[in-house]
Amino acid sequence: MLDASAIAAGFRQLAPDQLRAALENFLPKGTAAERISAIEAGLRSPAGQSVRDAMARWIVDEIVPVEALVPEAYIKWRPPVRDAMMFVVARLSPARLAPKLLEQIELPAATSAEVRLLRLIAKVPGLQKLGQVIARNRHLRPALRKALAKLENGIRDVRPEDVHDIIQKNLGPELKRFAVEIAPSILSEASVSAVVRFTWINPDTGRRERGVFKVLKPHIPDYFAEDMDYLQGLAQYFGDQHNTYGFPADLIPDTFRKVRRLLRHEVNFAREQKTLLEAWTLYKSMRGVRVPRVIRPLCTPAITALTEEQGIKVTNAAARLSVAGRRKLAEQLVAALVAVPLLAATPDAIFHGDPHAGNLLYNNRTGQLTIIDWALRERLGRDQRRHLALLFLMVTLRDPVGTSNEIAALSQQHISMTSPRGRMVHGLVANFFDEMPPSRMPSGADAMRLLERVAISGVKFPGSLIMLSKVVFTLEGLLGDIVGSDTEMGFTLARHVAQHWLANRSAFRSPLGTRDWLTLQCSALLYTSRLWVQWEQAILNRFLAPKSAATT
Repeated sequence: MLDASAIAAGFRQLAPDQLRAALENFLPKGTAAERISAIEAGLRSPAGQSVRDAMARWIVDEIVPVEALVPEAYIKWRPPVRDAMMFVVARLSPARLAPKLLEQIELPAATSAEVRLLRLIAKVPGLQKLGQVIARNRHLRPALRKALAKLENGIRDVRPEDVHDIIQKNLGPELKRFAVEIAPSILSEASVSAVVRFTWINPDTGRRERGVFKVLKPHIPDYFAEDMDYLQGLAQYFGDQHNTYGFPADLIPDTFRKVRRLLRHEVNFAREQKTLLEAWTLYKSMRGVRVPRVIRPLCTPAITALTEEQGIKVTNAAARLSVAGRRKLAEQLVAALVAVPLLAATPDAIFHGDPHAGNLLYNNRTGQLTIIDWALRERLGRDQRRHLALLFLMVTLRDPVGTSNEIAALSQQHISMTSPRGRMVHGLVANFFDEMPPSRMPSGADAMRLLERVAISGVKFPGSLIMLSKVVFTLEGLLGDIVGSDTEMGFTLARHVAQHWLANRSAFRSPLGTRDWLTLQCSALLYTSRLWVQWEQAILNRFLAPKSAATT
């Protein structure tokens, strides 16, 4: 058996780059299973926590250093990210951690941090989901972005026979009743599910039709429950340590609690099946956008059966388009993922909470965009959507007063603009616009960054806005990969509203009222003068800078 006490004592004296060799020397010779068993026994021993702590330090300082993950633009987030990584590694169950440690030891010394990271988070659905979220952040190093993008449709951690067994156990007689024929291979994998093709006899048409089964992976129930526990632990940890990082007390804990709640929906297939029906209704009248139809007779709590849709990963499809085609696709994405839910006529509209490239299929021949995987979704009330739409448009128009008013309206604290907190919000907004070059077109992501800046200053926002912020940042990275920008999201929203209003005035019921349109028109009239003032200030600053330096 591995002597955990000896390892723990020795590791305290070693630098991170020496730990790999030290652990290799302590491990017994034998098969991989025997070595994993030895590590697991050591982790379970009385000295096991010391070994865990040493391994965590080795991973975050040497194997996957935080500096390689968190770019300079987010340098203030490096300490909490490092501590969060240490926390997770130090608390994974021995059965999950032991094979990961052995794998890291046996990888060639020259293995890149990106490859090591993907191996480390394999079969850790919570971390895989977070990796998918940040995969399109353009501040990341290209090598890391490329590696994380593999989480969108490159996960491979389940066998086809295991998926077939689950389908057989769950559907049994229904497979024979509908003459279901299942493809032998896996079509794609996500963090918690695997997808396989099938055909079936649709009794409504009498024809054999194509579909896909989305199947909950066999290891997910146990692993996901553990992931939920460490996310709860992270919320508690950062709540107790908030003074260490200089953030408001509730900011990081609230984020982990909301991520935990949202990720729990990933394993709730019955909920997603209901969401798909609602999403199909929302988009059925939007030309060029599809949502898969649910095949109800073949659905269970662990399996969702859907129509098979044509298309490929949207970023791959974009690579085959002309510049004009990519621009059109980018606007189509903004309209489908932001404009439609924000401007829906329903009192309570849903929006897709996980729009990474792997969940968006595009058919270059038909121009159809298909939105798949609705496990993560959130709702926005009519009044919330009204203020969000106005916020996007006010930021686009660089209107500090209008932007401040919408931020105050979206907060959970009923902020008055004449109060000290209201004046603080207005100051943050004014500084935000002052920092933005006049030549730059404000984007939807800029609006979310502004909300983030206000939140860090202590203003609380509903969980649905946190989710929308994630959506917009994911979309920003995706649009950057397609066209190099986020395609003026505010103007795309405005154009979407105008087109639908002109096409059918009586049926179009945007959350924006007549008073809102008058406010926007007044702001638009002043847009040129605001921009001119910023240009003058920029020129003045450039003119005075050398003189000031010379005087000094």
